[in-house]
Amino acid sequence: MTMPSGSPFDTHSGTGKLRVTRDSFKRQEIASVHTSKFCFVIHPLSLADVERYEPGAKGKGEPIIRKILEWMPAYAAVHVTGVRTPDGRETEGWFVAAPLMPEQIIAFPREEVYDRILHAIKIGAELGANVAGLGAFTGVVGDAGITINERSPIPVTTGNSLTIAAGVQSLFRGAQEMGIDAPQATAVVVGATGSIGAAGVHLVAPHVKHVILVARNATRLRKFHESVKEELPCASSATLDISAAVRQAQLILTATSSTQDVIEPEDLQTGAVVCELSLPHDVSRRVALERPDVLVTEGGNMLVPGNPRLERVREPGTEFDLNLPPRTALACMSETMVLALENRCEPYTLGRGIDVQRVIEIERLAARCGFKLADMRAFDAAITQPMIEATRRAAAERRARVPA
Repeated sequence: MTMPSGSPFDTHSGTGKLRVTRDSFKRQEIASVHTSKFCFVIHPLSLADVERYEPGAKGKGEPIIRKILEWMPAYAAVHVTGVRTPDGRETEGWFVAAPLMPEQIIAFPREEVYDRILHAIKIGAELGANVAGLGAFTGVVGDAGITINERSPIPVTTGNSLTIAAGVQSLFRGAQEMGIDAPQATAVVVGATGSIGAAGVHLVAPHVKHVILVARNATRLRKFHESVKEELPCASSATLDISAAVRQAQLILTATSSTQDVIEPEDLQTGAVVCELSLPHDVSRRVALERPDVLVTEGGNMLVPGNPRLERVREPGTEFDLNLPPRTALACMSETMVLALENRCEPYTLGRGIDVQRVIEIERLAARCGFKLADMRAFDAAITQPMIEATRRAAAERRARVPA
């Protein structure tokens, strides 16, 4: 999330008030008139996000920052240009901030959160967006976008279809890098009853020997497992015990809405691969320190075609720090861009269930538009090939010391 000039975090603004009006945003034209435009709702995932994007927030203290975010209205934060397909189609869009922390989105009255998100979408629509995407917790609150789409002036997607497609690609890319024989492996899907996790179960199962479904709600987990176990092409089981499941697996896919760590270093097998699709992260940072033999990757990052530029709306000429490498975006953002480029302005992904066929379709459309799986990252940093080789060596050394 980025703060506009004159924000409440700016000690030099002179007013102490947020001075953001939709009339202050000027629409800009791009060369292409044949594709739609998009907006994407963002929000800070941590205090570090607020401080990284707005230096004026540094030193204010957590209680003050949280209080400011409680009343701060939605605003257009970023103008995105230069997204261009190999065949010349181009789109532009806006990241619009609904400035609430994950804990606030969970704790605040649902209608209040809906209003904040809808205000953000309306700003995007007035700027010219034809389709809206929901980022991070704005896509899971309530009924996962259904109510917001019904009330929105433009179609809404959570972006979860492309997120799970990219995540499964990342998981098996990691398996290949670590020399894991996927058809003989056990995989765990953490958050299996969620929209992303449920689709993940269907997409992972054809490639492994056994898949373990993990979720927090026993009734939902039991019903979901009973509904899918006969159609899954591999053995399956279900448990509420994350640690026990992870200890059995070589491949772990996480897709929860938890604000706490759920994957701990002591539970992971030697040479395991963990692909996390959750923001905030599911994997404890202790894993990076204590388990050099384990490959952790952030699934769901895509390389955007063209020469995308992220410019702060209130500070023209200044780049917005998405905390990702150049030309890289989250897959949920990328799904929204793909829909605009394809003129598919529709509520593509909504609710707790994801149609696997739509996952396959959006993966195909993204490829046609030139989106590719981004390079590996973990704990907000790049994973280089030498780092992967070091992880393989650490796994071999650990196996030699601690036989299975």
